[in-house]
Formats: sequence, C-alpha cells, structure tokens
Amino acid sequence: MRTTLLVVCTLALALCTVSAWAATPAVTTPPADVYKVEYFSNANTAGAPDGTVRMTNPGTSAGNVCADIFVFDANQELTECCSCKLGTDGLRTLSVNTDLTSNPLTGVTLNTGVIKLVSAKLTNGACPLPTNINATPALRAWVTHIQNGTFPETETNAQDATLSVGEVYRLDAECTAIALDGSGKGVCSCGSGD
Repeated sequence: MRTTLLVVCTLALALCTVSAWAATPAVTTPPADVYKVEYFSNANTAGAPDGTVRMTNPGTSAGNVCADIFVFDANQELTECCSCKLGTDGLRTLSVNTDLTSNPLTGVTLNTGVIKLVSAKLTNGACPLPTNINATPALRAWVTHIQNGTFPETETNAQDATLSVGEVYRLDAECTAIALDGSGKGVCSCGSGD
C-alpha cells in the first residue's frame, strides 16, 4: 500500500512538472551585438555644451534597422523612449538636451542618467515606439560626455552589454506604460540625419 501510494504520488508530481514545462512559453535569447549602454551628465545645465549621441548602421543585418532608445534618470526610472530608423551606412545625430531629455514622462528635467540602445528589426517598414523589441545585430554608437568643472567634452564608443530576456521584457513593459499613460509625454525624438 505504501509503495503504491509512493508510486502514484511520484507519477502525479512528474505529470504536473511536464504539464507546467509544456505550458511555459519558449523564451528566445536575444542575439549578440544588439545592446549598447551609456551615461550622460550635465545635461540641461547652464553654461554647459549639449551632449550628442551619434548612431550608424554598418549593414550587419543587410538593410535598415531601428535604434530603440531608452532614457533613464538617476533613480533608474524610464523617462523617455523612442525608435529611430537607421539606413545602411547612415548617420543619425541626437541631442541629449533636445531629443532625449526634453519630453520626460514626469516633467522633471534631467541632468544625469543612462541611455540604452537596442538594435532592432523594423515593423512593417517602420520604427514604432519600442514596446515589442525584436533585436537584430547592427547598431554602432558614440556619445559625447560633458564633464564637471569647466565642462570639457569627451567622446566614447557606446559600451556593449548583454541583452537578457528579462531586460527585453522590462524595457518593453516600461515603454508600453509610457505609451499608455504618457499622453505624448515620455517619447523622445530622432534628431537629424540618416
């Protein structure tokens, strides 16, 4: 009797485990070379020059791509998001003050923060607000940094990072919240060029 009960419980547990595994949606790990992270400082500061983000598409994905852009404040809260089309070998220049921090969701003007860039596939030939990231390799970026003191400028390559499935879900969800609740606030702009 005890053995039969043990076997039945073991089979039931195995069946529940298999059912739970089968019901879990497949999670696809984003490809490499799709995610860049940078900081900005002294934005919207009297007497300081404007920082810039320059992006290009080297053609790695054989065609146009979207640069999905996410701007975070110093408290790690998403304040703006947008997506900008990049043609092969095009160059797009964005102003930190005008394009990336001038329309914050909260209305609070940013001075420092983080910019995250995801190279993504177009959706029906366009780059809509990045609420459903479909990453693809391609994006290259450079960012000028406005340092403290007399505001000297430095420029660096945007830093490569690994884009996790959890980060994709988080970025999607936070930009979706901006789309639903922002009434136009929280949407950055794409600057000039391409």
